[in-house]
Amino acid sequence: MRINLTSVFVDDQEVAKRFYTEVLGFLLKHDIPMGEDRWLTVVSPERPDGTELVLEPSGHPAVQPYKTALVQDGIPATAFAVDDVRAEYERLRGLGVRFTQEPADMGPVTVAVFDDTCGNLIQIMQGDMV
Repeated sequence: MRINLTSVFVDDQEVAKRFYTEVLGFLLKHDIPMGEDRWLTVVSPERPDGTELVLEPSGHPAVQPYKTALVQDGIPATAFAVDDVRAEYERLRGLGVRFTQEPADMGPVTVAVFDDTCGNLIQIMQGDMV
């Protein structure tokens, strides 16, 4: 058994597509119309055949309260591994990304948290647990 797909709920799939590809640097894997929404996935350029991140529409009534509670409590919806958190922090800040937590050493990992412009906090991390 292996993880094939994971999801993050997004407020607007088109905005998410641009942010996750043009800013974060993921590659578009699937963009398939499905009624009002799309089957929209991205992958790491380092592993184009690896785990896909579904940019899932936030239409279900349970999603917005869930996302709001996570953001209010400062809890990231997911985490991405990077080789150098501080360098990625500087790169993303230079592209206008708003961070809610600057790089911080937390034992065996270094983390930072940013707003994905789609209703989520996302953590980037490097270290022994990654």
